[in-house]
Amino acid sequence: MNVLINIIKPVQSIFTLFLMVIAISQQAQAEDDVLRFPGDPTEHNIVYQFNKADQNYHNAVLFSVSEMLRKYGDNITIVITAIGPGIHILAKNPLRNVSEHTRQKINSLAEYGVKFHACGNTMKTLKWKKDDMLPFVEIVQVGVADLMELQKKGYSYISL
Repeated sequence: MNVLINIIKPVQSIFTLFLMVIAISQQAQAEDDVLRFPGDPTEHNIVYQFNKADQNYHNAVLFSVSEMLRKYGDNITIVITAIGPGIHILAKNPLRNVSEHTRQKINSLAEYGVKFHACGNTMKTLKWKKDDMLPFVEIVQVGVADLMELQKKGYSYISL
């Protein structure tokens, strides 16, 4: 009987220690998980410049955006400002090649709350109107000015 008690006590102590570690880690995680409501300001704000028509470039930027969403969830605001040759990703009927994968990814990211800004100057050059763009696109007068103004508001600027 004493042998059994001598075996159970260390196991019980280890089990108790294990439960304490789990409880502490869950409490620390709960403290990091602040309850957020729709419309609450996000802690992280980022703007991507999208200025190329190259498919590898499209993939790289959209992958980065997806990873930021995966990491920060609803605690990040992401804007993609499309200028120059990059604007074609936001057109209903692009004049440059935009893969079906890219088009699907853009629509999916918009559903997750990513904002897409199109340069009005580039659109004028192409003789495009608001109706030529995907429905979720916001037109900004000057794309580069949009990048600058968002940075002034605290957005981190990313250009891949």
